[in-house]
Amino acid sequence: MNHPGDPLLPDLAAGQSQAFGLLYDRFAGRLFGAAMRMLGRREDAEDVVQEVFMAMVRSRGQLSKVDDLTAYLFTALRHAAGRYASRRARQPVVAEAAEEAVAAQPGQDHPRGEELRTAMAALPPEQREVIAMKIDGELTFVQIGRVLGVSPNTAASRYRYALKKLRSALQEAPETAAE
Repeated sequence: MNHPGDPLLPDLAAGQSQAFGLLYDRFAGRLFGAAMRMLGRREDAEDVVQEVFMAMVRSRGQLSKVDDLTAYLFTALRHAAGRYASRRARQPVVAEAAEEAVAAQPGQDHPRGEELRTAMAALPPEQREVIAMKIDGELTFVQIGRVLGVSPNTAASRYRYALKKLRSALQEAPETAAE
C-alpha cells in the first residue's frame, strides 16, 4: 500500500523515467480495474488509464505538492473517467460495443457474473465509484474520501449501501444453474 509522503514522488517530480515505470507497475492494474468498473468497456478503461499516466508526465512539476500519491492518481482517474463518459454519451452506441462491455466486465468468471454486472450497472454512480476504488483500487476510506471530496464516513456509507443493494439484487435474481 502507498502512504502519504511516498518516496517515489521526488523522482516523479524530477521527471525520472524509471520512476514513471515504477509508478505504472504499481498502479496500472488497480487503475484499470477501477476504470473498467466505472466505464464498462475495456477500450475506454485503457484510454482513461493511459490519459492518467500521460497527465502525470505532463504535470510532473506539480507532483512535489502531492501528499497522497494513491489518492492523487484515483482523483485523476475519476476526473478522466467522467470526461470520457461524457464524451461517450454524446456518441451513438454500437450494439457490438455493448456486448463486448458485458463480456469484459469484472466478475466475468464468477458463476453469477452476469447478475453481478447488471446489479453493478444499476448502482448510482457515487456508489459504483466507491466500489471501484475500494475493491479494484484497494484504497482506504480516507483515500476515497480525498478522491471524492467527502468524509471517510460518507465514503464508507456509500460502500455499505452499495454492498447492501448488490446483495439484495443478487438475492432477488434467479441463480444460474451451473452445468
